[in-house]
Amino acid sequence: MQPSSPASGNFSRRTVLAGAAALAGTAAGATGAAAAPARTTTPADPAASGRPGAGAGTVVFRNVRPLGATEPTDLVVVDGRISRGPAPRGAKVVDGGGRIALPSLVDAHIHPDKTTWGGSWVSRRPADGIADYVEQDVELFHNQRRPVAERAYGLMTHAVARGTRAMRAHADVAPAYDLAGVEGLAEARRRLSHTLDVQIVAFPQHGVIRTPGTVELLEEAARSGAVDMIGGIDPGGFDEAPEEQLDAVFGIADRHGIGLDIHLHDRGAKGLEAMRGIIDRTRALSLTGKVTVSHVFCLTGLTDGELGPLAAELGDLDIALTTVAPSDSLVLPIARLREHGVRVGLGSDGVRDSWSPFGNADMLHRAHLLGWVTDVRLDDELAECYRVAAHGGADVMGLAHADLAPGAPADFVLVKGECLPQVVVDMPQRDMVVHGGAVVARDGKYLDRSRPTER
Repeated sequence: MQPSSPASGNFSRRTVLAGAAALAGTAAGATGAAAAPARTTTPADPAASGRPGAGAGTVVFRNVRPLGATEPTDLVVVDGRISRGPAPRGAKVVDGGGRIALPSLVDAHIHPDKTTWGGSWVSRRPADGIADYVEQDVELFHNQRRPVAERAYGLMTHAVARGTRAMRAHADVAPAYDLAGVEGLAEARRRLSHTLDVQIVAFPQHGVIRTPGTVELLEEAARSGAVDMIGGIDPGGFDEAPEEQLDAVFGIADRHGIGLDIHLHDRGAKGLEAMRGIIDRTRALSLTGKVTVSHVFCLTGLTDGELGPLAAELGDLDIALTTVAPSDSLVLPIARLREHGVRVGLGSDGVRDSWSPFGNADMLHRAHLLGWVTDVRLDDELAECYRVAAHGGADVMGLAHADLAPGAPADFVLVKGECLPQVVVDMPQRDMVVHGGAVVARDGKYLDRSRPTER
């Protein structure tokens, strides 16, 4: 059963997501679906992630407790990776002060181009539907004094300081913006190449078919090499052209050898029809492992008997999924999907944009929210929320797990705490963030490596 539409003037991101199917087609808005490992950020070696830069060499992080172990130990990092052996004499030593060492986190779905983070407060007007949100998106974009690159960079450095090692960033592509969002995120990614792995999706927020000129812009974005994948959005419910939209975005991805990440909010038969179209084209074009579907609300209410065969196909074609855990009824059944080998990541979605004043790009907070909306209470369940935020997103992005094992990328966070479940609940300050073996943030503050005194 579809949720009813909220009262006029009382829409929010949450109510729009909850009522996505009922609202579909009212105008431009929502989000897209399939994604693939990025060409520029996916390492050839499955044990690799990121690149050692300023972190090259040997560093010993002394007196830390990996994953909340009772007894402290040393983490030895050699050329950006966790090492099995003892550190050589003369290695640089960083004192962890008995803090817990946890894998850094991965944001599998975020929209940094839309954010007002770091700027003046924006008062949002009432909205009567998705069309109003898109109109306000465009208005806010043109009223911003800071360009996309500056706003995105500010939000992304904040994410790094909160322990994020990688993110998949969606950039709106529409005639109203041309490719400004893609270009801004590409510039922010370049500036952060030593601290954050970023994949960029060209996302047609205003629709692919319903907004003339969008297909050409998506093609241009793919041809430029600035994006790692092409997006899509509710082919039936919003674009009202399921075959035409999917043919267009899959065609662009196939021609340019990149992946897809399609927002799919449609529920019920319309959402499942879109999923069937995505599955069929993934198989026909041999795009196994290169497609992601985001949100995927049509899967959330299925019984085991209904979900099983579909999840088996997703697993066979290695089609990944992402969720932002917006509510108990809309979060994906992660454990059931994983039984079929489906990669599932967790993301922030929008952060302080025209749709909502909320959001903080803090993936530990998102892991906390995942536990909250799914009503978990056991230690293993709380720890699993963290693992989804850390390793689930890495799986979606094609990155190695930063699991603190020998050979793993030296991407980790040091926090004060008793154990991992308690950290998920209390969300302590990230006292130190390490990327590729180098300290990139301390005491919740990002360290600009262009300034030697802050390293």
